[in-house]
Amino acid sequence: MKKIVGFLSICLGMIGLLGSSAQCQETVLNSPPSNEEDHSSDQGPFPYSVTPVTKNRNLSAAMRRSFENYSGIHPKENELYSQFKYTRLKGFDYHDHDGTISRRDPSKIIFEKGKYYVWYTYRNTSSIPVGPDKCTDTMPSTDWDLCEIWYATSEDGFTWEEQGVAIARPPKPKVGWRSVSTTDILKWKGKYYLYYQGFMEASGKRGDYCPVAVSWSDSPDGPWTATDQAVIPNGPEGSWDQFAIHDPYPLVHNGKIYLYYKSAFNRPGNVWVAGGLAIADDPLGPFKKHALNPVLNSGHEVGLFPFKEGVAAIMVHDGNEHDTINYAKDWVNFEIASICQEVPIAPGSFVADAFANTTDGRGITWGLSHFTNAGKKGVNQHSILARFDCDLSQDVHDPGFKNTRFWKNVDDFFKQGLSKKQRERIAQQNAAVKLNAATH
Repeated sequence: MKKIVGFLSICLGMIGLLGSSAQCQETVLNSPPSNEEDHSSDQGPFPYSVTPVTKNRNLSAAMRRSFENYSGIHPKENELYSQFKYTRLKGFDYHDHDGTISRRDPSKIIFEKGKYYVWYTYRNTSSIPVGPDKCTDTMPSTDWDLCEIWYATSEDGFTWEEQGVAIARPPKPKVGWRSVSTTDILKWKGKYYLYYQGFMEASGKRGDYCPVAVSWSDSPDGPWTATDQAVIPNGPEGSWDQFAIHDPYPLVHNGKIYLYYKSAFNRPGNVWVAGGLAIADDPLGPFKKHALNPVLNSGHEVGLFPFKEGVAAIMVHDGNEHDTINYAKDWVNFEIASICQEVPIAPGSFVADAFANTTDGRGITWGLSHFTNAGKKGVNQHSILARFDCDLSQDVHDPGFKNTRFWKNVDDFFKQGLSKKQRERIAQQNAAVKLNAATH
């Protein structure tokens, strides 16, 4: 039974904000036995009205998690639980829907000069993405191939004005000559730094192998000066991040730059996506990778923000802990804080205290993300930016974001129907059942 409880505890990731992982493990191992005759008769039935005293009872593993592993016993009381609501943006030109124009992977949003700023991956090519075998110098392999980094500004976060290119592709063979994408912003000692992926070959040729580059400026409007070098080196041969360093995401903590990043490993076959942390005293490095890397075990895309004394991470896609919000009180050891749904893809939040070196992070309430139109079998793939709103904040208490049900049109479910191959397998199963019944 102890093994089963431990296994379920790991799989479900019900690990809380208030205790260390070791304490949580000790709680599970030391929980009272689940034999009813041992402890149930002397404490009466579980009460209808739950009070703090209730947690002192002998509890099942599931109820113990509710008390010990979350900041509240109900999602409405959990500051790191939220639904996400989406709004179409105004100001971006979306008249071209043939797949040749794409906007995706927004950065964190900052407020400077009386307006909001965001940077993002922008593609305007002569054709739709055609894959790694057919791509050329003008025909992109993927949605993030042959891209530049653009930026836009807004007065209210709903209507945006595109300002044009921030980081153009440099001439070959400089870092990023093939594509620059997936950027994020850092403000440090009066200067601005854009970290981004700099592709040296078409995406998909060997995977998405590319270094992280950085450019700096005295103004969010540029001009930007490239350093023409990789900021975070790939790991040594045989290590989890030997090929890919993606999605750089800088925050300021303890007077240092904490740069979180993603890598994908276990190739070929199933790809295990995880997140690492590299720390530096200067935006241009050198960055030292944390000894416990990877520090995140899931998330194809991750958006982070300071929260109270620690840092929270929205985990998007991929991994056992996808569609959760993780929290690390020490900025390193992340544990699940909530389980969400319809989380924003590639979230770029407005994080007002991202660079404030805060010890009491206030959280977030909105940001930008993207949606991708994959088309038929991936053809005509392009993305659009959208706004998301949420309540992951100490300063906002909006019950409209704390519901646990997400209503969809029934057609949305049927669109995710069975494939032809799956239907064939089911038909074979049905035939096997009939044959088995006939012979017995």
